[in-house]
Amino acid sequence: MDGSILAALAPRQRDVARRLARAFTAGGRELYLVGGIVRDVLLRRPLPNDLDLATSALPEETTRLGRAAGADAVYDVGARFGTVGFVFGAERERVAVEITTYRREHYPDETRFPAVALGGTLEEDLARRDFTANAIAAGLDGGGLVDPYGGEADIALAVLRAVGDPDDRFAEDPLRLLRAARFVAQLGFRLDALTEAAMARNAPSLERISRERVLAELDKLLVGEWAAAGLEALRRTGLLAVALPELAPLAAEAEAGARGARPHREKELWDHTLRVVSQAPARPHVRWAALLHDAAKPLTRGVDAAGEVHFFGHEPVGADLATKLLRRLKTDKATQAAVRLLVALHGRPTTYEPDWTDSAVRRLALDAGEVWDDLLDLAAADVTSGREEKRRAAAARVAGLRAHFARLQAEADLDKLQSPLDGNELMALFARPPGIWIKRVKDDLRERVIDGELAPDDKTEAERIARELVAAEETARSGGSVAVGSGAPPPAVP
Repeated sequence: MDGSILAALAPRQRDVARRLARAFTAGGRELYLVGGIVRDVLLRRPLPNDLDLATSALPEETTRLGRAAGADAVYDVGARFGTVGFVFGAERERVAVEITTYRREHYPDETRFPAVALGGTLEEDLARRDFTANAIAAGLDGGGLVDPYGGEADIALAVLRAVGDPDDRFAEDPLRLLRAARFVAQLGFRLDALTEAAMARNAPSLERISRERVLAELDKLLVGEWAAAGLEALRRTGLLAVALPELAPLAAEAEAGARGARPHREKELWDHTLRVVSQAPARPHVRWAALLHDAAKPLTRGVDAAGEVHFFGHEPVGADLATKLLRRLKTDKATQAAVRLLVALHGRPTTYEPDWTDSAVRRLALDAGEVWDDLLDLAAADVTSGREEKRRAAAARVAGLRAHFARLQAEADLDKLQSPLDGNELMALFARPPGIWIKRVKDDLRERVIDGELAPDDKTEAERIARELVAAEETARSGGSVAVGSGAPPPAVP
């Protein structure tokens, strides 16, 4: 193997690579390290634990030679695609290896549409890979790098270029359109002009790809170090409108602003979104919320009598939009709930002032629940003003809210700030069936706990208050004017 590539591998990986090299060489077959791991070595990026290799051996022979190299387990990755998987070692010493037979194109029925066949040469196999940076092989026999498409030079120039004809590469698998933007986001590369033009031409073909595969690429793109550049690549090529049509109005605002068709403030909505994504921690829920937090602004745009642009209600509308988008992409329910809540609440932390009461901070924290930390991180990222004093003031508000809540955490366990009586206890107390009355009583008791008027574990006092509330409700139903939660003093209880 090329010395620099071999030296970059972890010791356990080097050992497995050498064992496989000996076995395949003894069997008269070629074996090369290929794809992302070679690219990442050249980029000096952290390396995965697994190895991807390509071979001249057919799958049956690959299985035999892998066993001869001492594999502890063999598994079928995709026999019809020529891939065999192996496991060497166990637990922390475990190295997973996938070895794929060289693939080439052939024309089985004299049409212009090729099929993929096993066999052929390494160069034919590399010709079918997506981008030049991923079309480099490292020999396991000291032969060095095989780089027929100039991938090493493109890596040095930080250019993402399709192998051969980009239209052909994208036609083979339209998911490569998203992979291109994802590699921009992960690697910080710029798109080759011909490759970008082909992405725009082929953008509609992304509709053929399953939502699950699209989601997997978007998740990786959003947590990339250069996520903003990846998102901008999607917008420029029209892929944003295909993969994330809910964001089309936001992108349209950016394009209209560039033509001078919108006021300056709206022109910056897309740029602001990209900056918030970049500044947010690289956690999926936060990055998704950063992308979607202002997505409803174009839908809620209004202009008052003074000519001031406003976006009243964009938070709840944005929360609905986020839910629709994430459901369409078939994300898990936990992600949908978390992102929806973050979008709905994202503006509230920035309204914090030092004179907020403890009750106000507690209510916001309880509304946020498990996404509290994400909400504060999103709010901190949502500060992109060009004016230094505005950035400082916004950052100070978020920092002040963090400190205020930290103090409250030290003073009380927020998990206990709930109604001392649950629904079952209330039904047993009043011998009444379930109904909206339970929520009204529990909400009133919870508010008293938050305000410090009722201890979280004081069931006796909670029962007394509950009796007053229910009696007041019954009085109101019988023609009186007192209702539960009205704040008026309840009548005496017989």
